[in-house]
Order: sequence, then structure tokens, then C-alpha cells
Amino acid sequence: MSSPALAALAALPQAELKTIFESDPDRLSKLVLSHGPLRFDWSKTHLTDDLVDGFLKLAQEQDFTGRREALFAGEAVNNTEGRAAEHTAQRGVGNADSVALAKALHNRTRALIDAIEAEALGPIRHILHIGIGGSALGPDLIVDALGGDGMRYDVAIVSNVDGTALEKAMDAFDPDATLIAIASKTFTTSETMLNAASAINWMVEAGVEDPYGKVIALTAAPDKAMEWGVDETRILPFPESVGGRYSLWSSIGFPAALALGWDAFESLLEGAAAMDRHFQLTDPRENIPLIAAFVDQYYARVLGCETRALFAYDERLALLPSYLQQLEMESNGKSVKLDGSPVDGPTAPITWGGVGTDAQHAVFQLLHQGTILTPVEFIASIEPGNALDPAHHRALLVNCFAQGAALMRGKDNADPARAYAGNRPSTTILMDDVNPEALGALIAFYEHRTFANAVLMGINPYDQFGVELGKEIAKSIEANGPTGFDPSTMALIEIALGE
Repeated sequence: MSSPALAALAALPQAELKTIFESDPDRLSKLVLSHGPLRFDWSKTHLTDDLVDGFLKLAQEQDFTGRREALFAGEAVNNTEGRAAEHTAQRGVGNADSVALAKALHNRTRALIDAIEAEALGPIRHILHIGIGGSALGPDLIVDALGGDGMRYDVAIVSNVDGTALEKAMDAFDPDATLIAIASKTFTTSETMLNAASAINWMVEAGVEDPYGKVIALTAAPDKAMEWGVDETRILPFPESVGGRYSLWSSIGFPAALALGWDAFESLLEGAAAMDRHFQLTDPRENIPLIAAFVDQYYARVLGCETRALFAYDERLALLPSYLQQLEMESNGKSVKLDGSPVDGPTAPITWGGVGTDAQHAVFQLLHQGTILTPVEFIASIEPGNALDPAHHRALLVNCFAQGAALMRGKDNADPARAYAGNRPSTTILMDDVNPEALGALIAFYEHRTFANAVLMGINPYDQFGVELGKEIAKSIEANGPTGFDPSTMALIEIALGE
């Protein structure tokens, strides 16, 4: 390891979790931190005073404070593309000019929502949101988590270019009462634009008068949207400095703001802004996203764990693992540092997970008795998302807490097939409730945790060149046919496409 601080961390002795608890009676006061509606418990991880001190040295070595200041100042922290990363400005925290611009654009979004509610575009009952990646995952998570009985419109969020997904949404909606939101930063994303064209054709075939008049464009390229046929009054722009996977706070969040109401969307922003201020102003030793990154770095970089599992013990957060897969792996799945030199060790682990007690009957066998050490993260809410017998929510929470205890404690048995090794780490995040403020704070926590991990590794979390090569090859096949490829690819194209 080229980093002296990281090498020193790797040289520290390792102790079992039960031993760590026995030797440190103050462990909970050190490793349980609260922020507003969120409580973070890292006590069942292997983090110790010595490890925290070592990671603080690593943060200093990697200039965590300086890079954090650059992020909030609106400097070009995305060095490979020469851009700032100003998603916090969308929440009111950051460079003053960028915050003012975000406020103006939010006012524009709210004015259009007011017009839609007043039926300026005709009676609307359905929202068909078309995007992919961050242009779909964020709105989908927010609508699914916060919708419930409070949804004011039917919402379908379509990302897959597979026509089956779009057809299912169109079959459920009345084209005369549907609003189409097209979300694309460049307004050239191939999958999104193909789906958008098919949605317009659906309206045309249904006899909708002026289908383009039912389209809202959410983009950082308004000129492209106008060329495509969207009137300027129905284009909701966002700045180029807002990355796709960090964009739900911008106009990309339009379907959530419309379906849930502006007050809910504003509370989401306020919850995120509170976490922004915590991350920006809190000392590293008590900085929640940074401490979480210390845990991540210990298991990925020091112990070599290749995966991290996330289990939401709340049906409202069912889409959170998918959302975090993009946020974490697209951000930190890199192999070079800021200066282009190779990374000295592993970077982002594979993020995977599931929901509550369902996952217990699917993958927890491996977590408890498998040979692969996997750090686990549990997320639960004190308040239930349903009005059924409280026994349901009690059983859900009891199962969540029991799994963390079992992973750590283990159990001896004379029959090795029935023995549990224990000493398996977990983190628990406990929310007061799954409401807009808490969800905003939770997502902002994960964003800053991702950035903190990138700083500790010396990489750029804001580019994503790895997603481009496959798409370039797909475009080449569409444009030039199946020429110049390996025999396997040529055979697949011939068999499936007849070319």
C-alpha cells in the first residue's frame, strides 16, 4: 500500500466483536451518532479507537477537509470533466450563485406544477416518467417510498428500453389524461429517446390532440428538448454541474413533486440540506458520513471484502438497494486516482441487498454460515408504514435487531452444520419514520458517504466513463451492422437478429 496511513491501519491487530464490546464499556457512546430523525449504530462493526485514529490520519493525508471545502465551494471536483458537483446547491447549501440559480429553477418547477394542477394542460390523472439511470432511480425511490395513500396522480416510471415495460405502463393509463415527463440530462440518451418516441406514437394513435403539448422535458440541454418538439414553457432545466445520479433534487424530481405535492418535495430538500450542513461543518471525529466511510474502507481496503449488503426492514424502502447500487458503484467503481495513476488496492465493493424478512429466507444462510465475510447494513423505521395490527411492525423490527445480534454473537454447536461462527459485522440505521425529511437526510448521507470514500481512496466519484464502451458498441452495431466483432458476438447477433 503506497499510503502510509493505510499501511498503518492494515498493521493494527484484529479483535473479535464480542471481545471489543467487553473491553470498551463506552462503545455505544462513541459509535452511535444521531442526526435529526436518523440514528446510526456502528458498534457492531470492528471499528475501534485505534482504527478511528488511523482513519483520521488517512483523511488528513488525503486532504479530506480541503476536498470537502472544494465540493461546497462549487470548484471543479470532477477533474476529468472539468466540472463542479453541485447537487447540494439544489438543497440550498453551497456556492451562493449556484444556490440562487437552483432556487430560481425550483420556482419555475413549482409554477409549472401549479399550472398543471389548475388543468392548464387539461385534466391529468397519470404521469408517465421516462428516463434511465439517475433520471429514473431517484424519482422512482421517492415516489415508491413516500407515495402510499397520499399520491395525487398515478405514476409510472419507465427506464428499460425493453418495450414490455413501456407497454405495461401505457396499457394502464388513459392517453388523454396522461402527462409525459422525459428526463435526460443531454436529451440524447438513446434508450430514453426511443421510449419517448414510442410514447408519443401511443398518443397519436389514440387520437390525442397535440401530444407534444402533454410533454414536460427535464434536462440540462433545453435547446435539444426544443429541437425534439417540446415548447420552452414546458422545459424544466437543471445545471450541467448536477450529475445524473445526484439529480433527484433538481427538476428530475418533478414527478415526485407533482405526485406528492410541493410541500413534501420541499421537506425532502430540507432534510437533505440538514445533512449537508452536518457534513460540511462537523469535525471529522463526529462526522456521520465520514465515520461510515471509515467502516467501508476498513472492510473493503483492509480486510478485502468484495461486497456490502444492505437490507431495508421497511417495504417503503424496497428500491433503496437499487438506488445505492448506482450511486456507490458508478461513483467509486474506478481503477485510477485523481492524477490518473493506478489505485493501490480495491475500490468500491459490490452493493447488493433486499427487503426485510424476505431476504432472511433467501440470502442470510450465506451471511451467517458462508465463507465470504460480508458487512451488512440494516435500515429500519420506528414508525410503521401501515395501519394493521402493531404486531406486524413489532415482528419486523424484532427480526431486524435479532439478525444483527446473531451475526455478531454466533453460536457454538457440536454439529458443525449447526454452528455459527459469529464475529460478522453489521451497521444499523434507525429512522424515526419514512417521511420526506428523514428520507432526504438519508439519501444525502449516502451521497456524502460515497464522496468521503472517494476522498479516502484519492479517486474522482463524479465521472462514469465505464458505462460508455458498451453503449458505443451497441450504436456501432445499429449503424454499421455486425462487422468486426469476435465470433461469439457475431453468432449471437446472427441467431437472435438474423443479421
